[in-house]
Amino acid sequence: IQHVYGAQHPPFDPLLHGTLIKPGSKPPTTPVKLKKVSTFQEFESNTSDAWDLGDDDDELLAIAAENLNTEVVMETAHKVIQNHSKQQEQHKFQEEHPQEEKQEEFAQLTSVACGDNRLVKSVSEGHTSSSLDNASENSSMQRSQSLPQTSIPPLTSGMADLNTSVCPALTEREASRLDKFKQLLAGPNTDLDELRKLSWSGIPKRVRPIAWKLLSGYLPANVDRRESTLQRKRQEYFAFVQQYYDSRNDENHQDTYRQIHIDIPRMSPEVLRLQPKVTEIFERILFIWAIRHPASGYVQGINDLVTPFFVVFVCEYIEEEEVENFDVSSLPEEVLQNIEADSYWCMSKLLDGIQDNYTFAQPGIQKKVKMLEELVSRIDEQVHRHLDQHEVKYLQFAFRWMNNLLMREVPLRCTIRLWDTYQSEPEGFSHFHLYVCAAFLVRWRKEILEEKDFQELLIFLQNLPTVHWGNEDISVLLAEAYRLKFAFADAPNHYKK
Repeated sequence: IQHVYGAQHPPFDPLLHGTLIKPGSKPPTTPVKLKKVSTFQEFESNTSDAWDLGDDDDELLAIAAENLNTEVVMETAHKVIQNHSKQQEQHKFQEEHPQEEKQEEFAQLTSVACGDNRLVKSVSEGHTSSSLDNASENSSMQRSQSLPQTSIPPLTSGMADLNTSVCPALTEREASRLDKFKQLLAGPNTDLDELRKLSWSGIPKRVRPIAWKLLSGYLPANVDRRESTLQRKRQEYFAFVQQYYDSRNDENHQDTYRQIHIDIPRMSPEVLRLQPKVTEIFERILFIWAIRHPASGYVQGINDLVTPFFVVFVCEYIEEEEVENFDVSSLPEEVLQNIEADSYWCMSKLLDGIQDNYTFAQPGIQKKVKMLEELVSRIDEQVHRHLDQHEVKYLQFAFRWMNNLLMREVPLRCTIRLWDTYQSEPEGFSHFHLYVCAAFLVRWRKEILEEKDFQELLIFLQNLPTVHWGNEDISVLLAEAYRLKFAFADAPNHYKK
């Protein structure tokens, strides 16, 4: 039996299935009156709270690949149902006693921090995480902010204060997570499988540069070889620049360079893209990649894929929280060259896995959009039928989702968090991205079903209200995408009606 944490296809029920309950034992009784459901979608909606973000979702992910015994399954189910019941009672109480809500909040925060709510994130803990998100780019999914003793400057006192305030339990979890990253990255050979498992739930900002280089395959796992590899690859990149960059003015390359020059000012974030030094670096990276990959050349959309790598690698050398407002030209020239070369190679590694997205007629993207349409028709037939009835074609909104890997749909901070998981997943930027897009679309089902006009539907889907999204929102989205992948990826008729 493959265990899925959440909704299952009926009539299979992990609480009642004979293979999970010993003969003669009674089904557990719960305080929640379970409503009889007739469709997968109804059953899924009734258990959707089970997919709220948990404190130890990285542990859950590791458990998912292993067999569970009956006691573990039953205990997990009991905790989910009990939490669901408590949340319902809490919401009802707050609605009836709005004046007492603030008085209860402190007690709730304390009990959540010190209790054993491991599987389902409570409402009060969600508020705590949101307040931390506002103070820093790091969220509860990013529980450490330090690098092994080598290449990163120390943390600011403000960040240290953030870690030691609010509640001891949170600091404990962060310290544990920090220790795991330190041990992995400081050893003579980094276990990449373990690094992927740990990084799936988000990478702390300070370890992200080296973690991304390792996960992308740019750096070797062996610590002794890393410095020589960096030097060699950086020299190799600038040898390409010296060899090819002057040819941007040649007649056969002018169109490519002109298109790159036009696209860069359209990139996000705005303040960063308007810096002349950043424009110069991005033009070199994109032009060299286009020259060295003649099968595709430069295609609009590739320009966006440089930004997350560039921003993350800039963070390796600065302490500012808001990189978008940092003057990149103030960094030493040698540092800027290192950032440029590292961004080029990591972007190249990413594109190696999705290059059919950018070859002639972009067949990779067209295929993925078709797969998305058929997947959504299975997981939420009502949304699919609504789009079809109003003649909204998936290509009209999802092409950009595939072409830019959702970068135009969510803030940059969310893209970076998303890429932590993409680099941890097998074929994360291609296969797993499909499930993320499906979860992303269904996330807006209420708003989609309320729109009754083609134009309004399309405007909404092309301008989704994610400007205030943070790491919590991305973590919930990823959990739902993982559930969809677990439930549908091995189905023989996955993309067939």
